[in-house]
Amino acid sequence: MEKVNSRESLASRLGFIFLSAGCAIGLGNVWRFPYITGQYGGGAFVVLYLLCLLFLALPIMVMEFAVGRASRQSIVGSFKALQPKGTYWSLFGYLGLAGNYILMMFYTTVTGWMLAYTWQAAAGRLAILTPEQIGAHFGAMLADPWTMPLWLFLAILIGSAICGIGLQRGVERITKLMMAGLFLIMIALALRSVTLPGAGKGLSFYLKPNFGNLVAKGLWTSVYAAMGQAFFTLSIGVGSMAIFGSYISRDRALTGESVIITALDTFVAITAGLIIFPACFAYNIDPGAGPGLIFVTLPTMFNHMPQGRLWSALFFLFMSFAAMSTVVAVFEHLIASSMDILGWSRKKATTVNFFAIFILSLPCVLGFNVWSSFAPLGKGTIVLDLEDFILSNNLLPLGAIVYLLFCCSRYGWGWDNFIAEADAGEGLKFPRALRGYLLYVLPLIMLAIFAFGYYEKFFK
Repeated sequence: MEKVNSRESLASRLGFIFLSAGCAIGLGNVWRFPYITGQYGGGAFVVLYLLCLLFLALPIMVMEFAVGRASRQSIVGSFKALQPKGTYWSLFGYLGLAGNYILMMFYTTVTGWMLAYTWQAAAGRLAILTPEQIGAHFGAMLADPWTMPLWLFLAILIGSAICGIGLQRGVERITKLMMAGLFLIMIALALRSVTLPGAGKGLSFYLKPNFGNLVAKGLWTSVYAAMGQAFFTLSIGVGSMAIFGSYISRDRALTGESVIITALDTFVAITAGLIIFPACFAYNIDPGAGPGLIFVTLPTMFNHMPQGRLWSALFFLFMSFAAMSTVVAVFEHLIASSMDILGWSRKKATTVNFFAIFILSLPCVLGFNVWSSFAPLGKGTIVLDLEDFILSNNLLPLGAIVYLLFCCSRYGWGWDNFIAEADAGEGLKFPRALRGYLLYVLPLIMLAIFAFGYYEKFFK
C-alpha cells in the first residue's frame, strides 16, 4: 500500500488529457495520416478510419487506463499487481517495456530531424535553396554522421530535462504549453492553407468521400490500412497510455476521458489533412510523395508562398511539438518504470535513461550513413525499418491482444474488475454489452492485422 500512497499524481484532469493526447499525437497524425489518406481514396478512407478508431482502438485505450489506474504501477508492475496467483501475465510487461525503448530508438532520431529543420527554416537556410538543392540538402543532412547525432542528443536532452523537473512542474505543465502551441499553430496553418488559390480541389479530394477510389485500391487492403492507422496512432499496446492512468484519481470514468483524448488525436490528424491537401493541390504537388513530402516538397512550396520563411518555420515548429509531446510521454513511462521496478529516484532514473536512450538510438542515426549498407529486412531497408517493424508489426498488435484477454477473460484480471475500474467516477460508462465482441471478435481482428502485416512485409 505504501507505493500506492506515495505514487506521484497529476495536478489536474486537463493535465491527464493533454499528456495522454500528447502521447497519442505524433508524426503518425501529421504526416502518415494525410499520406495514407491520399493513397486510399481521400474522404472515403477518412470515414473508414473513424469507424476503425471507434470500434477497434478506443476500447483498448480504456483498458490500458483501467489497468494503470487500478494498479498504480507502470506496465511491468501493473500486470504483477493485478494478475491472478499462479499466472504469468507479467511476462508481457517486460516486452511492453522493451517496446517503449524501441520506440524511442527511432522516434528521437526523427524528432531530431524536425528540430534541425525548424532551426534551418527560421534561419532562412531553406529559403535560399532551389527545389533540386532542397532534395539534396535533406539527403546530405541524413548522411552526416556527426551533425545528426547532435540533433538526436538535443531531442533526448529536451525530453529528459522536462521529465527530470518533475511530473507536475515539468511533464504536466510543459506538455500543456506544447499542446496549446500545437493546436494554435495548426489552426493558423490550416487557415492559411485553405485560403490558397486552388485549394478547393484539395478540400474536395480530402472531405468528399469517393468509395470507388477505396475499392480500386482493394477493399481489404484499405480496411487493413485504416485499422493499422487507427490502432497505431493512439500508441496502445505497450503500456504507454497505462502509465498516465496510474497518475489519476477515480473521480472520472475512463471511457469519457478516452473519448476526449481520441477526439483530440483525431482533430490533429484531420487538421493536418487540411494543411497538407489544399496546399498540395494549390501548388500541383503529389500528396503521396512519401517521406520527401515534409522535408523536400513542402519546403519548396513554402519558398513560393508570400512570407514563406515564417510559414515554413511555423510548420516545422508544429511538427517538432507533435514529435516532442510523444518523446516526453514515452520518456515519462520509462522513468516511472525505472522508479517502480528498481526503486530509483526520479533524478537517477532520468539520468540513466538519458544515456541509455542516446546510446540505443545511435544505430538508427548511423543507419543512414556509416551503416547504410546494412539491410536488415532486405534490399533497400535500414535500421529504422527494422526497429519500426519490431514495434509496429509485432509488439503493438500482440500487446493489444494481451490487454483484451487480460481485461475480458476470467483467466486474467477479469471483466468485472475491469468494468468496476473503468466505470468508477462521473462520466460516460463502458458498454457492458461489448464483452463478447471484445473477447471473441476483436482479438481475431488483431491477429488478422498481425498476419497481414507479415504478408505485406515479406510476401507481397
